[in-house]
Amino acid sequence: MTTPLWKHARTGKSLLLAAMMAFSGAAAAADSDTLKVGTTAAFSPPLETAADEARKQGLKVEIIEFSDWIAPNVSLENGDIDVNLFQHRPFLANANQEGGFHLVAYAPAIINQVGLYSKKHASIADLPEGAKVAIPNDPINGGRGLLLLQKAGLITLTPGVGIKATTADIVTNPKHIDIIEVEAVQLARTLDEVDLAVGYPHYLRLSGVIDPNKALLFDGLEHPEYVIQFVVRDGHQNDPRLKQFVSIYQHSPVVRAKLDSFYGKLYQPGWNP
Repeated sequence: MTTPLWKHARTGKSLLLAAMMAFSGAAAAADSDTLKVGTTAAFSPPLETAADEARKQGLKVEIIEFSDWIAPNVSLENGDIDVNLFQHRPFLANANQEGGFHLVAYAPAIINQVGLYSKKHASIADLPEGAKVAIPNDPINGGRGLLLLQKAGLITLTPGVGIKATTADIVTNPKHIDIIEVEAVQLARTLDEVDLAVGYPHYLRLSGVIDPNKALLFDGLEHPEYVIQFVVRDGHQNDPRLKQFVSIYQHSPVVRAKLDSFYGKLYQPGWNP
């Protein structure tokens, strides 16, 4: 008995659909083996090097770059990525509190210098009365910026306020500087418009607007709370892929060479060698 052509077509479609579903399932299974690492442009190049080294050891790693400091934690909380690298512990604690996240620091990465930069003035003393000064607009890094302005002698803050300082904590402001709060990743772009800006050397290097080594003042590398952390969802700390990838990042000579070339002298490892 001859099978009608429409049945052949129907069978063919069914087989094609089944094949597509099987391929999709296989792709999903393969994708589930891939460690997804979220980050920002300031940390991506050394992570890409670590990912290349991981692939040589049979570990598949995908680096996903975000353009802000909110999405990496949202994506991690939602399970879209496995780990992120862009924040220090104070920022993480604030994000958990504000966003209701369940994220924990997994392992240390690096600590970076943060500085005060200007394209208009050669020293802090040259700043005019009413100078426009840009700082980060998030609660934690904004506090770090205010502490740096205090270190520069431009303001004084409420004693003991620490990294949670806000502009409301300014006690004295002898030059009446005008403090402008800007998203941290956009600070480099303000340097043509303001007299002084808090700057993150890695973002300045990427933007090309100023030599990141030529800050008027650095905040120093002596604050361990500012070490950038690998961060995961609570309960996922035992993922063997994480352990392998972090070990590569921290101990591979190839990755260390990339860290040195990318950050220069403006960073230190946050782990014990």
